[in-house]
Amino acid sequence: MSGTTDPEVSAVALSEAFFKEIVRPALQSLIPQVLEQGAFGRFGYGSECLGLDDQLSRDHHWGPQVDLLLPESVLADLGPDPFRPVAARFPSEFRGFSVKAGQGTGVGLAPVSIESFLARTIGRTSPPESSHDWLDIAEEDIIHITNGKVFCDELGEFSRIRGVFANYYPDDVWKRRIAHWCRYASGMGLYAMDRALARKNWPYVFTTFARTMKLTLELVHMLNRTYFSYDKWLYPLFCKLPRVAPEMRPLIDEAVEPETSWSRRIELFECAHDLVDQSLVQQSIIQPHPPFARSETSGYRLLEHAYGELCRELPADLLAHVPLCDQKYFESFHVGFVAELPMADWNEALNLSRSDT
Repeated sequence: MSGTTDPEVSAVALSEAFFKEIVRPALQSLIPQVLEQGAFGRFGYGSECLGLDDQLSRDHHWGPQVDLLLPESVLADLGPDPFRPVAARFPSEFRGFSVKAGQGTGVGLAPVSIESFLARTIGRTSPPESSHDWLDIAEEDIIHITNGKVFCDELGEFSRIRGVFANYYPDDVWKRRIAHWCRYASGMGLYAMDRALARKNWPYVFTTFARTMKLTLELVHMLNRTYFSYDKWLYPLFCKLPRVAPEMRPLIDEAVEPETSWSRRIELFECAHDLVDQSLVQQSIIQPHPPFARSETSGYRLLEHAYGELCRELPADLLAHVPLCDQKYFESFHVGFVAELPMADWNEALNLSRSDT
């Protein structure tokens, strides 16, 4: 990156200008049918697609880059390497920023089939149709479809797919996921942390602290009917949520302060789970109930009460179907992407340079 007159520009805004001024005219001149059949934008992976990119984001996969999705049949009909002449018209810099390859194919323009993009994000080539389909998608990967901005989509297919996800989960799927997260945030999180602390098993205390934090923040996203991100950006997006988050944020902020004692952290998460429970009742996800007391040996397994109630209300076929909880499909794509890169390029992407010491 060289100097620029706008150091605060976001990658999405930069990429949109690059599309309008550089990419669209080049395509119009060489392969204009692509403009009618493709979806152009900046979406998918990276902080920039969440609107969270900053100066630190600019050391890898950042800059003027346009994502292009085309139906697989259209991409095949274009023949081998149809975008090379287009890329040849791109400048090496745009508004002071280098034009280079992002996390995928292409410099400045990254074409891929819609089907391939969906497969590497949600593990299927079309939107979910059944409750089981929905549960088989990792929530943190759905945001790679809904995030960012579409600059142009005359065909409308990708916009239609984004619209399916824009309505969030069907209610039964939503409640099944809430039940799972209540079970784990409480039983595998807060309860386990309390027991680890009692046994002074310090590595496990730290493990369960992080797990409780992650699962609790994800639950708050669910209560807002908002897809959560992978954990790198979980807290910044949590802070923007209108429901529960404003009351919970001071508890989370105190819990991560170095001087906060472990016993106090337990108390803070117990209060945080009270807030989750209250919202579950307010939204009629579970029934009102009397207050519960914490146990000296088992702590405060409040959210597992909600888990138990939901388990008795959900359809049996959903109960037996465990939600996918990790980025399985992204890793399936990423491992192939890395395997095909020359090691020098991969090390450059990692900002690993040879040390003479």
